[in-house]
Amino acid sequence: MVPGDQAEESIVAMADGGHGNGKEGARVMDGGEESEQQHGDGGFSMKDMLWHGGSVWDAWFSCASNQVAQVLLTLPYSFSQLGMVSGLLLQVFYGLMGSWTAYLISVLYVEYRSRKEKQGVSFKNHVIQWFEVLDGLLGPYWKAAGLAFNCTFLLFGSVIQLIACASNIYYINDRLDKRTWTYIFGACCATTVFIPSFHNYRIWSFLGLAMTTYTAWYITIAAAVHGQVQGVKHSGPNNLMLYFTGATNILYTFGGHAVTVEIMHAMWKPRKFKYIYLVATLYVFTLTLPSAATMYWAFGDALLTHSNALSLLPKSGWRDTAVILMLIHQFITFGFACTPLYFVWEKTIGMHHTGSILKRALARLPIVVPIWFLAIIFPFFGPINSAVGALLVSFTVYIIPAVAHMLTYRSAYARSNAAEKPPAFLPSWSGMFVVNVFVVAWVVVVGFGLGGWASVTNFVKQIDTFGLFAKCYQCPPKAHLPAAGSPPSASAHR
Repeated sequence: MVPGDQAEESIVAMADGGHGNGKEGARVMDGGEESEQQHGDGGFSMKDMLWHGGSVWDAWFSCASNQVAQVLLTLPYSFSQLGMVSGLLLQVFYGLMGSWTAYLISVLYVEYRSRKEKQGVSFKNHVIQWFEVLDGLLGPYWKAAGLAFNCTFLLFGSVIQLIACASNIYYINDRLDKRTWTYIFGACCATTVFIPSFHNYRIWSFLGLAMTTYTAWYITIAAAVHGQVQGVKHSGPNNLMLYFTGATNILYTFGGHAVTVEIMHAMWKPRKFKYIYLVATLYVFTLTLPSAATMYWAFGDALLTHSNALSLLPKSGWRDTAVILMLIHQFITFGFACTPLYFVWEKTIGMHHTGSILKRALARLPIVVPIWFLAIIFPFFGPINSAVGALLVSFTVYIIPAVAHMLTYRSAYARSNAAEKPPAFLPSWSGMFVVNVFVVAWVVVVGFGLGGWASVTNFVKQIDTFGLFAKCYQCPPKAHLPAAGSPPSASAHR
């Protein structure tokens, strides 16, 4: 607990919101050491070990796994736009900024929950979400803003995972075009409707992080062994539009905490979340910095036309393994992004408190359809990340949390009765205010303003070049055997 914390020591910790696990819907934390999951017989089953998560480690795996999904494959592309120095510095800068705003979100969650529980509100069978935190602390207009930005971001975050699935599998099997692969993986990812909540991602989060760890170090080692291509050039940065497009992709990379509240709510002791995102980010640095830097060193400007790093590495069993592991991880990340959308939809149609997993799964299916459709319309792997980062992530996970924190604690009364005091490394409300103002100003000008201009311009360029519903975005030309009596020819998918 942060030094000087005056909050009451007890807070209800939800295990699963009563959804699908048959266990007690809520557990009370007294701040002492307790069994991470308590059962009537005091034992653990294999199902509990694999399915019911809520520990600090579960939250850490969820944060790290969700943060370093398919964007791992596009960071070398961003380095080719930014140059080596800017690429390295901006990763560290946005990683720390993202950790700060994730901390703010966790503080606001605890504040909201503490106030509600003092009023006798029970959250049994209910999963708290970010827009509800904003509504409870700041009112309905903030709820509307949070709901609009968060849902739109998570919608396109899910779209990006489908696009990434099609982009990756193509490097193993190019007999089908990327659009067809999108149809197939859309159907596969729709099965995430059967996963009740973030509690049930325990084993998936662990496996997901292991998979991205393998892929990151495969890319690093494969690029180093391959060496620099003949005549390699490192001309970045030489174009403002590309520079800010690359910067917003990194902004997007460390903006994965749109699901922070749901992950916290799945914890048995949510107060312990505060620094989990920072520790997860530090681990992610060990994956993203070496892989992006080594790929850019080896291939240089060739990455400008290859937004997926795997496309430049030679085909091998190691690469195919990386592709398969990333496909599985993208399925997991699709579920991470969609689960909050499922919750919102369930609450809208009155199905959120339904105990039947099958009924909830059927109710969730309409959410998958527009995601599927958008992935087919805009298959621009890489450029779409930057556009989403500038237009949605900038507000959802940077600007809104910082402004909400300043407004929530603007009065002396609110500060003196805060459930969480300022952290030990910045033990001043004024200091927190200054940092929040800086975050808002920077992201408004650089992330949303310049980044929005650059990423939207680049996105429109992709539409002009490849068209909507592109059949095979950035696919290499395929040589075809000529018909009898006709000259040889080559054609490329679009």
